[in-house]
Amino acid sequence: MFCVASHGKAEKKRHACRLTQDNLQKTDFLECIPEPSPSVLALPCCLTTAEPVFEYAGRIRMDNMHKRVMVFSLIESRKWFTVNGSQRLCRPLSSVKVGHMWVQIMLKSSGGRRPKKKTYYRVNDLDRVMELQKKPSLILRLKSIIQSQKNRCILLRDLEKEVGFVQKWNFMGIIEKYPLIFRGAGGNRTPPMVMLTEKADKIALEEDEARVQMEPILVKNLRKLLMLSIDCTLPLETIQLIENDLGLPSDFEQSLIPKYPQFFSVKDVNGRTSIQLENWDSFLAVTAREEKLMRESVPTPKEKSRVLKDGNYCGPFAFQMRYPAGFRPNMNYLKEVQKWQKMEFPSPYLNAKRFELSDPKAQKRVVAVLHELLSLTMEKRLTSAQIDAFHSELRLPARLLLCLIKHHGIFYLTNKGVRSTVILKEAYDGSNLICKCPLLLFRDKFIALTGRRDIDSCTSVPPRFVQ
Repeated sequence: MFCVASHGKAEKKRHACRLTQDNLQKTDFLECIPEPSPSVLALPCCLTTAEPVFEYAGRIRMDNMHKRVMVFSLIESRKWFTVNGSQRLCRPLSSVKVGHMWVQIMLKSSGGRRPKKKTYYRVNDLDRVMELQKKPSLILRLKSIIQSQKNRCILLRDLEKEVGFVQKWNFMGIIEKYPLIFRGAGGNRTPPMVMLTEKADKIALEEDEARVQMEPILVKNLRKLLMLSIDCTLPLETIQLIENDLGLPSDFEQSLIPKYPQFFSVKDVNGRTSIQLENWDSFLAVTAREEKLMRESVPTPKEKSRVLKDGNYCGPFAFQMRYPAGFRPNMNYLKEVQKWQKMEFPSPYLNAKRFELSDPKAQKRVVAVLHELLSLTMEKRLTSAQIDAFHSELRLPARLLLCLIKHHGIFYLTNKGVRSTVILKEAYDGSNLICKCPLLLFRDKFIALTGRRDIDSCTSVPPRFVQ
């Protein structure tokens, strides 16, 4: 126990108080020192006690929601201790050490109602998207490893060097499970190896054609990504984090960037290799949301329109909402959503330095920036870590997770898979992606060799990907 001098609301009323061992267990120590052994003290009348105490004195200051206890240090003579600036005499103890400590005590509020627990509703179809990508990602990675070899085959002992010892067994299971794609060879005196089957190799050759069709799309999306950033410049390592999601080749800084010097340049910015946009194109400063509105020719909204239960609103500044099945908003919530849908906001392609995040219009602009960033990817999804990598370049809010949860009709957060992922809801019909680029169509055709029936049977390129 600690013997302290207490202060309530009136500074003139001073009385002794004691911190029991139970109270000490609930405190957060800001600065700790070795605890002295307990002993009996002969204290002045105002602090006299017959129970064992520590030879420390201090005060309690009341704040709005918590108490803060300051324990004063003993003076060097160890015969005096200080309480509120005045010295009190006590018996010296050899076991007591000079020191001080801060103790913070949190008090529970007795008034008010407990806040209602909020529920984040799951969407099973979007969770299934991540589950369906596990095996195809392994198959496509093994295909790329085999194609990167000179003889278009790889020894099993070399596979471990590429993927590691643990992951090797996952790939071994893939090889055994899908004999229509992978074929093993070797044995006896020759080391075992794996290669693509004749049918799989024939389909794999179509990837080059898909890459050619993707190149103008990649150039356009990379230009738009740079236009979203503050100074039309992004670090190379930041773009490399999402190169697979954008569909860029692994060596795009050498194979793609030099081919278009009129659009891109590589520069050193603050000691980091960065990709910079050479010229601004106003025709590209149109978001995917605006393009969809123009294609669908959304009618002009009426001044007094009915509040829809799904949160959608026909207007030039509205976003498409898809609330989960278990979500039942009340009328007040829907009215606030409609008010937010009607609110104008600046374009995501304007420089973010011109806006303050405290402005509601700037906050809605952040939603549009995230919407556009996800729209530039092939599968309309990114991991939380990938989005956070653009925090400073896109001027995203500090509480990005709360922003995504608040707008759960637009974005969906799933923890399925290795990392948490943000998915653009309107881009999916159930578990299937609505619009697919040529590279995704090729991948679906290759994965179809496994006999999976959950692959979308898309046979043509959507209009938005045609250049």
